[in-house]
Amino acid sequence: MLTFSERVIKITLEIPKGKVTTYGAIARAAGAGPMAAQSITSILGKAYQAGDKKLKKRIPFHRIVYADGRIWVSPSRRKERLALYKKEGIKLDEKDRIVNFRDLLVEFK
Repeated sequence: MLTFSERVIKITLEIPKGKVTTYGAIARAAGAGPMAAQSITSILGKAYQAGDKKLKKRIPFHRIVYADGRIWVSPSRRKERLALYKKEGIKLDEKDRIVNFRDLLVEFK
């Protein structure tokens, strides 16, 4: 049986290209309540730092967004992150929100 952290990683790796999901959707799909959404970034960050090179390249941090469709991006990675969205056909508005957010949103079962 997988741990919560292992389920989070597995679910995150299943987010299709050109789609997004929320921290809350990942937490729910991994079997936890809404408060667990706050732990998703930490879990993925630890997996990224401890993982092998293949895992590091596969974690799609850019496909995980806030519940209102806003993205989080650090100033140091902004150019790289925006290029990933463009490559996948994900458009952002001037407030860094996903255009057509509901159409691109993946909810896991």
